[in-house]
Amino acid sequence: MEFITQPWAWYVAGPIIAFVMFLLYYFGERFGVSSNLETFCSIGGAGRFIDYFKIDWKQNSWNLVFVAGSIVGGFVAANWLSPSDAVDLNPQTVQDLAAIGIQNAGATYLPDEIFSIETMLTFKGFLVLLIAGIMVGFGARWAGGCTSGHAIVGLSNLELPSLISVVGFFIGGLVMTWFILPLIF
Repeated sequence: MEFITQPWAWYVAGPIIAFVMFLLYYFGERFGVSSNLETFCSIGGAGRFIDYFKIDWKQNSWNLVFVAGSIVGGFVAANWLSPSDAVDLNPQTVQDLAAIGIQNAGATYLPDEIFSIETMLTFKGFLVLLIAGIMVGFGARWAGGCTSGHAIVGLSNLELPSLISVVGFFIGGLVMTWFILPLIF
């Protein structure tokens, strides 16, 4: 069990990811989680109101199975394969987060100052999550995919738009971390 509960070295995980990407490329499929939002909207009947969602969602059914597997796998990993909820963060990062009001950084994956029910029910907490959700959702669709999709799939396919997107994601992450996040908290 220890083999499964510990992080895998890059030289193990990297080739496995590359092999999966090769299989997807070989079978003519494109991996993407954010594109499943289109599929869910199409299944829900959004195509009756917006032409963009008039797609044959059954062509993407394999990707829906992947999303379901990701949810089940995440649940299993979080509940039975994680030795603790603590996150091994750099001590300087813990200090920086404590300075802006996130006192228990690294104690859990989701800090209570951001993700607790009490925080989400405050006006500020609700507004932060609402705006963040809209920006992530809109950004993923505008960029033609999410950060993982562009960084793993797009870059492995040597796509210039993915390189531009990944550079933009990193710049946006730096701006958020160093300028916007301290203003919010």
